[in-house]
Amino acid sequence: MQTLIINIKELLQVREAGINKVSGKEMAHLPLLNHAWLLIEDNLIADFGTMDTCPDTDGLTIIDAAGKAVLPAWCDSHTHIVYAGNRVQEFVDRINGLTYEEIFNRGGGILNSARKLNETSEDDIYEQSKNRLEEVMQQGTGAVEIKSGYGLTVEGELKMLRVIKRLKEEYPTAIKATFLGAHAFPSEYKENHSGYIDVIVKEMLPKIAEEQLADYIDAFLETGYFSVEETERIMEAGRKYDMPAKIHVNQFTAISGIEACVKHNAISVDHLEIVTDEDIEALKKSDTMPVALPTCSFFISIPYTPARKMMDAGLPLALATDFNPGTTPSGNMNLVVATACIKMKMTPEEAINAATINGAYAMGLSETHGSITKGKRANLIITKPVASYYQLPYAFGTNLIESVIIEGKTI
Repeated sequence: MQTLIINIKELLQVREAGINKVSGKEMAHLPLLNHAWLLIEDNLIADFGTMDTCPDTDGLTIIDAAGKAVLPAWCDSHTHIVYAGNRVQEFVDRINGLTYEEIFNRGGGILNSARKLNETSEDDIYEQSKNRLEEVMQQGTGAVEIKSGYGLTVEGELKMLRVIKRLKEEYPTAIKATFLGAHAFPSEYKENHSGYIDVIVKEMLPKIAEEQLADYIDAFLETGYFSVEETERIMEAGRKYDMPAKIHVNQFTAISGIEACVKHNAISVDHLEIVTDEDIEALKKSDTMPVALPTCSFFISIPYTPARKMMDAGLPLALATDFNPGTTPSGNMNLVVATACIKMKMTPEEAINAATINGAYAMGLSETHGSITKGKRANLIITKPVASYYQLPYAFGTNLIESVIIEGKTI
């Protein structure tokens, strides 16, 4: 099956093979072709160029993209899409003055979601989660990482990861699964941290590995949650089962967690609302991708990741949604890109790079996703007619996506 998109006003993120991420000043450059065409064969990008070199259209399915931009589908490298119910009451509690920590300390937050998840059947969780996945696909996401972490029991974590596996099998979007048993300490282990980590390492991990349910391992490395030493033990255990680390870190405090993640070759460090000079120096010497979650900062009114400081230091940066029931109940990557431009002062070029090629890197999908490159998956966004791609973050409340193509097919 061959599909030819013609008359593309702007074909964005055109890259040669082998470019897996962009860093520092490179992030300000978004390579593009004006008045372009793109050929899809089955599920792959076969070729592209400017219209003066357009191939013969006979026998091809034609999509006319006159006046429209075409870009790679978003790569969302940090979500918690699989969960039960919602935490609407906590939204109101925050409006009334309670902090994230106060809500957690009275049994809300992650523990609230864990209770709901463990009371809900696997089939029900799957039905809720597939609706969210379908929504983000329609919003242009073509690759997504999904974490467990609302089980906090052996059966609860396995249940979540089995739901993620079902989503992988049923949907064309690329999905990476991350085991986040170390999301919070269950109430019964509040004073026995080592006991719960024993459960993670000795009970959860072997079963997850046996069923091949997770690609990565994660922990909430933060004051009041998992310490540096505790997280290191979890990262070491994950490595034994071929699960590299993707770690929540520096959301509220900086406690040398990034240095520890770099030491353990984490594929990404996520949140980074608080970043020190020492953190930046540690990241400079690594292949670890920093990931910012701007709509989390927007929703719970915490600082934004200091993107400009990090990029000026030569670092790469990815953007993701943090889609979850408590602190970011949205998986809309278009809003993430717009928020990064509006609140973090990233240019549209930097934000699109962060949400495509660098997002793919942050979940190990650089070879297949994140850019317009021959041989990569045909995962594309076709916009409505736009003045330029700058309109995507500028018109932040408008849906400018006309169609989404995933694995070569319009969804």
